[in-house]
Amino acid sequence: MKRTLLAGLLLVGAPAAWAQTATVKTKTKSETDGTSVKTKTAAPAPAAAQRAPAPKLTDEQITAKARELTLNLKQGLSLSPQQEVKVQEINERSIRQVETARVQYRSDLRKLNLTVDDIGQARLSALKDALTPAQFARYQQQREKKMGIPNVQGVQGNAVPGLRGQE
Repeated sequence: MKRTLLAGLLLVGAPAAWAQTATVKTKTKSETDGTSVKTKTAAPAPAAAQRAPAPKLTDEQITAKARELTLNLKQGLSLSPQQEVKVQEINERSIRQVETARVQYRSDLRKLNLTVDDIGQARLSALKDALTPAQFARYQQQREKKMGIPNVQGVQGNAVPGLRGQE
């Protein structure tokens, strides 16, 4: 869920950060004293290389994304109808906030990432309130598995030489 949101934001924001400037080499020869001068200057990238900002999502697209996220959670966590409504509202609100931040911080990628992280934490907190403890624990397990977060209960690195492990 968050992974899909983050991937969408990265796909939208990353190309804009890469296409800022291009280095242009200019060779100038001075015939009067027989020497040549080479200079490098940074100039704005050509207009064709820069992408236009991605179009803002419509209300229908935001609702469709939220519905898709909610459907995935409903299937994976066996949500009740009341929970489904709450989760739909949480997802829709989060997607709207991310879209607003994407437009507002289009030129400041660092600020955008911080804002998206805050939105993600608020969404996680709201989901924790809407789900039962067992459902939230299952959600966290699946989320950690998808995002590649190591399990806290697992072995953390190699054992210290000379010390016995508890077996």
